[in-house]
Amino acid sequence: MVDYYEVLGVARSASAEDIKRSYRKLARQLHPDVNGGDKDAENRFKLVTEAYDTLSDPEKRRQYDLYGSSGGAGSDPFGGGPFQPNFTDIFQTVFGQGFGGQEAPGPRRGEDMETAVNLTFEEAVFGCQKEISLKMPTTCPTCSGSGAKVGTSPTVCAQCQGSGSVKRVTQSFLGRMVTTMTCDVCHGEGKVITDLCPDCRGEGRKTLERHFTIEVPPGADNGLVLRLTGKGAAAPRGGQPGSLYVHVNVAPSQRFERQGNDLWMQLPLSYVQAALGAQVEFESLDGPETIEVAPGTQPGATVHLKGKGVPVLSGRGRGRGDLIVAMDVQMPKELSEEEEGLLRQLAELRGEQVLGHHEHGIFSKLKSAFKP
Repeated sequence: MVDYYEVLGVARSASAEDIKRSYRKLARQLHPDVNGGDKDAENRFKLVTEAYDTLSDPEKRRQYDLYGSSGGAGSDPFGGGPFQPNFTDIFQTVFGQGFGGQEAPGPRRGEDMETAVNLTFEEAVFGCQKEISLKMPTTCPTCSGSGAKVGTSPTVCAQCQGSGSVKRVTQSFLGRMVTTMTCDVCHGEGKVITDLCPDCRGEGRKTLERHFTIEVPPGADNGLVLRLTGKGAAAPRGGQPGSLYVHVNVAPSQRFERQGNDLWMQLPLSYVQAALGAQVEFESLDGPETIEVAPGTQPGATVHLKGKGVPVLSGRGRGRGDLIVAMDVQMPKELSEEEEGLLRQLAELRGEQVLGHHEHGIFSKLKSAFKP
């Protein structure tokens, strides 16, 4: 379990600027180009970059603070598999350009998008497929994302000769360095468009409604964010699409209360069943269940049914939690004469003091007078 705050040397209450400042300092110290390929420095560099990637993003940071990292260094704390930080994007954000002045030429990446999905309690527990729709920048169907008018093609940029970058010599705190800058004519794409597609005006994308089928894993809960890599906005003119983040909202259950991976429920029992014991059938999320109520069961007593709770969310373990059944012993508000008589006999046998009959004295006599 890696503590990203400790990796960056900041407090958990650190501001975004504090996190960025600490990362800049550590990245300069640990970058492989500065340490002559030292493997330990390279591994630490990857770890601080991983920590910054998580803590600099407000949503990722919120998820990390709630659930922590699922596997430490080299793992994605949000269920996306092995962690692959985009060093170019991170350095461009922090330093304004790649380390040593290098920027990655080529098409820009599409924006990340987000939406929400509403689930029933049962759908969240057992997982499901959900259809979602939203409008987002999508590859232009007319020019297939090239941005060029049909029948024409983008031409090679004359300034960078198609490389997407130009080299310059700069003086930095590390000394004299040859830097590679993104070409300001083609913006790193290596190509320019002279005849624009009339539908997207050279953008290579249009805002259209898209439909997705998403897999919600068993054990999902409120606040879970699913990341669909490559399902975000299309990039301008052929770049990599962004990611789609799906926020999960779960409706409450009328019968069950969720506590982590355990479920709690109240089972109504009559006072006779609680006193004498009984076999009681009820409906769990898995179907009909029967439990043995022991004689003398007290209100609030619990019975644990192992493995009948919520599945452990993928990536955080295996198995299921428990179903905890609490006994809700219910007393009758009204008794028949026969029931009252039997209870009074029981009280007499047990030597217990109870109130007298509800009807007595003059009112009882008056009622008897009108009986046939």
